Order: sequence, then C-alpha cells, then structure tokens
Amino acid sequence: MADGPSIYSIAAHRGFADALVAGLFPRYSEPELGLARLTLLLPSGRAMRTMSEAFIRLSGSQAATGGGAGGAGGMLMPRMVVAGDLDLDESLGPLLDPLGGSDIPPAVEPTRRWLRLASLLAEEMGADAPRGSALLRLAQDVAGTMDRLLVEDIGPEELVQDRVLDLLGDLSHHWQNSLRLFARVQARWLAELQQRGELDAAARRNRLFDHAACQWRSQPPSTPIIAAGITSASPALARLLRVVADLPDGAVILPDLDLAMEQAVWEELGTAGAPRQPGDAPFQRSDAVTHPQYHLKLLLNRMGIARAEVRQWHRKGVGAAPPTRSRAISSLFLPPDASRIWIDLPSEDRRLSGVRIMETANPEEEAQSVALLVRQAIAEPERRVAVVTPDRGLARRIVHHLRRWNITADDSAGRPLSQTAAGRLFLLLAETAAEQAAPIPLLALLEHPLVHAGMPRGTWLAHARAFEMKMRGPRHAPGLEPLRAVAQEAQVLEWWAAITEILAPLMIDAGATPLADLVDRLAAAAEAFAGEAIWAGEDGRALASFVEDLRLHSADVGTVLELRELPSVLSDAMEQIAVRPPYGGHSRVAIYGLLESRMSRADLVICAGLNEGTWPAAAKTDALLAPGVLRAIGVPGADFRIGLSAHDLAGALGAPEVVLSRSARDLGGPAIPSRFLLRVQALLGRDLLPRHRENAMPELARAIDDAPPAPHYLRPSPRPSAEQRKRRISVTALDRLRSDPYQFYAGSILGLKELDGLDAEPSAAWRGTAAHEILENWHRSGEPMSTVAARVLQQMHAHPLMRALWEPRLMKALEWVEQEIAAMDGRQPVLFEAWGAMMVKGVEIFGKVDRIDRMDDGALGIVDYKTGGPPSGREVEAGYALQLGTIGLMAERGAFAPENGAALTGEARKFEYWSLAKSHRSETGFGYIATPLKEGAKRSGIAPGEFLPQAEDFLHDALDRWILGEEGFTARLNPDAPSYATYDQLMRLDEWMGREE
Repeated sequence: MADGPSIYSIAAHRGFADALVAGLFPRYSEPELGLARLTLLLPSGRAMRTMSEAFIRLSGSQAATGGGAGGAGGMLMPRMVVAGDLDLDESLGPLLDPLGGSDIPPAVEPTRRWLRLASLLAEEMGADAPRGSALLRLAQDVAGTMDRLLVEDIGPEELVQDRVLDLLGDLSHHWQNSLRLFARVQARWLAELQQRGELDAAARRNRLFDHAACQWRSQPPSTPIIAAGITSASPALARLLRVVADLPDGAVILPDLDLAMEQAVWEELGTAGAPRQPGDAPFQRSDAVTHPQYHLKLLLNRMGIARAEVRQWHRKGVGAAPPTRSRAISSLFLPPDASRIWIDLPSEDRRLSGVRIMETANPEEEAQSVALLVRQAIAEPERRVAVVTPDRGLARRIVHHLRRWNITADDSAGRPLSQTAAGRLFLLLAETAAEQAAPIPLLALLEHPLVHAGMPRGTWLAHARAFEMKMRGPRHAPGLEPLRAVAQEAQVLEWWAAITEILAPLMIDAGATPLADLVDRLAAAAEAFAGEAIWAGEDGRALASFVEDLRLHSADVGTVLELRELPSVLSDAMEQIAVRPPYGGHSRVAIYGLLESRMSRADLVICAGLNEGTWPAAAKTDALLAPGVLRAIGVPGADFRIGLSAHDLAGALGAPEVVLSRSARDLGGPAIPSRFLLRVQALLGRDLLPRHRENAMPELARAIDDAPPAPHYLRPSPRPSAEQRKRRISVTALDRLRSDPYQFYAGSILGLKELDGLDAEPSAAWRGTAAHEILENWHRSGEPMSTVAARVLQQMHAHPLMRALWEPRLMKALEWVEQEIAAMDGRQPVLFEAWGAMMVKGVEIFGKVDRIDRMDDGALGIVDYKTGGPPSGREVEAGYALQLGTIGLMAERGAFAPENGAALTGEARKFEYWSLAKSHRSETGFGYIATPLKEGAKRSGIAPGEFLPQAEDFLHDALDRWILGEEGFTARLNPDAPSYATYDQLMRLDEWMGREE
C-alpha cells in the first residue's frame, strides 16, 4: 500500500457501486476465497443491497467472458456491515471481539425513551405542560435534539460553557425557557439512564466506534477492512474512519469528493472540524454549509486528512457518464463568490450532455410524465431506471401510474404504517372509540377490507351496507346503544349484537386511562374483527411489533392518556414506521428517497420534485435550542441538510442519462423552482438550455387519457311510453312536474332518490319531518309542546350537539304555533297530518295535509306548515307551487277524513302557510302566517274565488301534457322556477346549459 492514509474518492460520473466493485476485485480477491475475507463498512441497509447487486453484475459479466474471480460457479461476497448498526459489535463478529466491548451498556429502547421523556416534561412543566398528543410530540422533539447533540459528541456540560451563557442574555424569553427546560430534562434523563445501566442509542453507537478504533489501532485485523460510501461527519465515526484509513489492509472510499476543485474555492467552504483556537466557535456564519462538498470537508477535517491526500479510485465503473460531466457538476455548485467564473467558463466545462430538464404543469402531470419516461426506458433490454424524489406523495403517484402497464415499482422508502391496511384498521378502531361510534369512522371500520368477524365476506358486506343505508342523515346520539334502533330498522340486529360485543370494551367513559390498557383493548378488537389477517403480511408484522413495543413500554413507564387523544397519538407514532414492500417488484425499476438513492446505480436517473421546499426541503429550526446556541456548541445549522440534498443531486447527476423534473404548481399553488435547478439553467445559459429540455413526455401525459371530442349534448327531454308515464302523483311532485319535468321523471318514473350523506347536517327535509311529527303528536295527545318535542327528538336519536343548536329555535317556533292556535276565535283545527287521495282523469293524486281547520261558517281552512320560507306569490301564480291548491281540491272532494270518521266536506276558502322561520312580527321571534290569496289590504296575490279554479287548470294542464300526453320531460323547462341540484349531474347540466336551442 502507498504511504499515508489509504483514502480514495469515486467521482460522480463513474457510478459509485460499480466502480467500487470493479476496483475491489483486482485488489482484494484471492483464489478460491474470492472476496470472502474482506469486510465492507457501509452507510445503510440499502447500500448493502446496492453493493450485492453490483457484485452480482460484475461476477456475471466476468463469468460470461470466462475470466475473473468467481468463475462460472459463482462467488463468495465480502462481509457487509452497516456502520450505524446499534449491534455493531455483534455484526462485526470476531473482528471487534465482543467480549472486549462487553462493558458498553445496552441501548435504551426508543419507545421507552419517548414515553419517559414525555413524563419528565410533564413533571418539569407542571400546569403549563401540554396534554396528550401535544406532550408526546414535544417529547419527540426533545429526543431529536438530544440525538443531534449526541451525534456530535456534545454532552450536557457544553450547554453551560461561557459562550453559551454569554449568548443566553441576548435570546428571547421563549428561547431562554426552552434551553432551561431542555437542560433540566436532559439532566434527569441521563441520571435515570445511569441508574438503569443504559445508554442512548446514539451514545452507544459512538462508544462502539471508539471501541473499534481503539481495538484496531492496537491490534490491526489480519483481514482487509474497507469503509465505503460513508459521508457522516460525526466525530466518533470520523475517528473510526481515520483508523480504517491507516490500517495496513484498510481503506476509506468517499463518494463524489471533488478533487478538481480549486484550492481557493475549497478554502471558501469554511474551516469547520479543523483544529481551532480556544474560544473559537466550531461553525462560522461564513461557512458554505449549503455546498454539496461541505460535509465531506468537515469529515476530512475531523479525520485530520488533507484533500491532497485523497486519491482517485482507479477502476472505472460500468455504464459511467463522461468525465466532462464531473467538471460541469463541480462548476454547477460553486459557492457564490466563486460562481463569477461562469462568465468565462469554456463550453466544455459547462456541458451536461445526457442531462435533460422536464417541466410540467402540476404534480399529477409530473407523475404521469415520469411514469411514461420509465415505461419508455425499460422497453430497452437490461436498461435500469431509478426515480429519485424526496416527495413521498409524488412517489406514490408514480407507483400507481406505472400499474397501467403492470409495472410494479420497488418503492424503497415504503409507506407509513398508518397508511397500510392493517395500520388503518387499527387507527379506525381508535377513532371509533374516541368519537363514540360516530358514523364516518364506524362505517369505515365495518367496511374495511380486512373486517369480517368470522362471517363470509359477502354476507358481512351485505349487512354493513344495509346498516349504512339507515345510518345516513344527521348523526345519532353518541354511543352504541342508540344505533341498536338503526340496526333493527335495517334488519341486521343479530349482526349488530356481535359488533356491539366487540366494540363495547372500547367505549369507556373515563378520564386518563393507562395507554397499555387502551392498546390491549384495540388489539383484541382488531383481532376479533379481522382474525389473524390483522397480523399477516409485512404491514401486519410491523403492526404487531409496534403494538407489543408500545404496550410493554407504556406499562413500564405508566403512561396515561385520555381516549379522545388516542387516534392522534397512534397516528403520530405509526407515521414514523416505514413498511417496505417485499421483494418481487420490477427488477429494473426502483423508486428511491434521497437517503436510499445514495450509492445506487441506474442507466437513467429521474430526479423528480425539484421545487423549493421539496428538494431541498425547507430548513427546520430546532424546537428547543436556538440556532445561535447550536452553532456555539458545535452543531451544524439547519442549512446543513441543504448541502446534503445538493450532494445527493450531484451524485444523481453522475448517471449516464438524467432527467431533472419539476411541476409549476404544487398542492398549495404556484411552486418555486429548486435553487439547484435554477443553477443548472444558469450554468447552461440561454443558448444551450433549449437542447436540454424534455417536452415530449408532458404532452404525451396530457394526451394519454384524452378521448375524441364528445358531440354537443342537447338538453335532455326523455319521452317514456304511455304505460311508464301513468303513475300516482303526490301533491309535492306536481310542483316539480311543472317547474322542471326532468326532476319528476328522474324521481317518480325512474325512482332515483337522493341519499343523505353520512353524518350530514340536519337537512330541511329532516327538520320538516321532526317539526311535523311533533305537531301531529301535540295535536293528538294534548300534552305540552315541550314534552312532546323532547319525546319525538329522543325517538329520532338526534345528536346532542344538533339538538343544542337547533332545538331552541324549533321550540320558539312551536311556542308561537301553540299561542296562535289558542288565540283563534271561531275557528277550530279538526284534522292533522292525514293522508288523502282523489282521481283526476284516471290518475290518482295523493298527498298529506298538515292541518285542516273548520271555520265558524262551516268552510274549511287549509294550513301547510313550513320550517323555512313559504313559496312566493309569483311562484304560486306561475303554477310552481300547487300543493296548497291541490290539497284544497282534494278536501272539497272529501279526500280527507278523521280516523274512524266520515270524510270532511265543505268549501275550502282559507289557505295559509304557517312558517316556523325567524320573524320580527312574532313575540317569540319565530313564526308567521302567509297566504297566496289577495285578502284585505294585501296588494298582491290571487283572488279568493280564482285560487282553486286556477290550481285545477294547472293540474289538468300538467296531466294532459306529461302524464296522459306525449310531451318530453324537458330538463329545466322553466329556469326561473325554484329547483334542486339533485339531478344536475344526471341531466349533464353543465354540458348544455347556456347552449339550448
């Protein structure tokens, strides 16, 4: 080996994994053993898979040519170890001598740490402590801040050093309190860890690194050790890497270290990590922390290695980009002052051949365009495609679009547990319990694809859908018992009894409850509903591990929680657990997040979501420690991650072909292009840019679902047969028949009824039904109105909140009705809520009268109760409100009769609408009487003697034209008439409205 540390770099254009493997074969392979004696330290589990694939590719190519290690019979690959593994001592085996590291305490379980920190925060903050999910989120923030300090080898004593105390007085009151709170909680937590004989995971990892460094420095291993692709600049890992670089058979291989960068530019990045004078801040404000090489310089400084000591890894990777690409990438990310050289930069140093830019209108179009690029690329044999994006929503869209061609993409980032089938079922149970069986979570639970409770799935769904039909409308009172009447009405009472038995243990009415007990109840209910399926598959196994972990540690810590907080706590915790798909996706298509994309190899790399706030992500300020405090104690600022994102993009730009993609809009509105993409455009210049734009795919994406232009759609006017037309007609349907015949056709002839929504606001129809039933019961029973109203609303299972908002208004209106009837002189109500029918030209007209009064001269008064405003005089005159007049015709013909009595007879002379709406004329503030007749001083209306003849004429006209005639049921025949939007979609209103012939 050469003198000095063995440290190398592989340029971005060479493809890290393949170039690394190509160099390892001639250096470390041995006859028969191959590379089996070699140990590779890698940054992540994904890197292990990437390296395995690279070894297989090279072995296969050498076997095909008949040479190289491994031969035709295969090969033995090296041992691969993830450097961040908590069990590093065990995974390295005899190289680390586990007995020598036995004095390192075990790591505390992350869940126990999270829950215990929440308890400490509650104790420290006292009455000011948040509750439930807010407290647990704060505990996560505290844990994250602790880890940031531990990774940098910063102990609690650093928070009380002079420069931090000097800074404290300049901080706002909020930051001072946060710093003190964090210091107190951290001190108590560390004392508790010491008492338990445990360490934080990050602290234990640092000790393992130091133990390995000490062991290897004193007794170098007899087998080669290579650290490859590790870019973390944590001090403990940097010390270990330095030891590896100094081993006789060791080496450190960095990805994408720019060895061609001018020294002046390298110096401009900053001096972080280098030896400094006492009192100097570890990080300076002038440091170029957003540069992609900054974290590599920090690592080299902490290793004590100059950039000049780093050498190129000599073997070239398979399918590498041209070397000129690396020069362009180096120029692309120059610091601001150094970027001035772009003006005089020769064209060969700004050439990005093979790099294209694709701009789309919105995320949906971007996902479709990326999917088309993938589909086009894999049509070529052996061509591999990688889509790299930090936007998980965009990644999921791409996955779904690829299914159009039966391409199952390997999305390495997976899905949060809360979005899987098993996780969603568990959350729905928590939501159902927290909301006391509210309609939406309850029905989502009962119709979940895993739920069957031991019943055949088809039978279960039939019962659930029948139950859903009866659940529609306003929400019932909370709890399971009020829903028993719904199940009885749906004729699924036995089915509902089994559900009640499962859900009853969750419907607890208590304050703070042990979290372990709540999780136990949820797990039992989930298994009762779904059987073993809840724990099957990768999502079920992840859920089982989550439940067992949470149950164990919450019982140990004694965490208590109110039931209403349970869904948000579980959702937050499950969001942190990624469920990765099993192997079996398309072998040449992969979708990566930024972390997973490192070291990966593909012939075409599509970098998607290149907008500010996504790539790079918006810098997040630490919730507990002010930026100045973090900088003073030696923690990189929030902008440090921007540099990591830039390095990820620089590595992706090394692929043979690259597409940089963004959308002009995101879910929140217009989006700003990524600063990295703007640099690419600025580097290329106006003359070069058009040649690098990818325009075909967005056009194809927009056209892929296009259909031939539809012909002009005429206003519908169906003409059913005479047999279909002849229907019994309700008095309320007559209004629709004259105003909008199509609505009558859809509702009365086709029989299409609008379904109420789930958990809907009380509709006008629902309020009207309640008011009419109360009035009917009051008229019949003679009991006080308030007593009747309470009983009726209780029978309707009205939700307490709805009753609290609407019942006071209703009672004021009903009180007005009671007063008006009591004050009537010479007029007596004789019939209430009675059905009647009459035959007109062979067609049955039926309806329900709200009230009929007998006048002192024997005439009849027809009363129609309205919960809203009554029809206007213009509507009545135009024949769009025929109900009152038609009821009058029916009454004169003896269509209505009291129970067990003779039919009422007499002349219908008085017609009134009794509205329960708000009115300034009423003493109660609600209720007034209106009439369509022109009476007394009233200037508008219909003459009393003309009202019934006119109603009869309108009735005959409607029957002759549509029921007995052949006229079409034209949609919106009278646009000025009042109408509902129920059938607008069915009549395709937007396609012809305004273009009528």
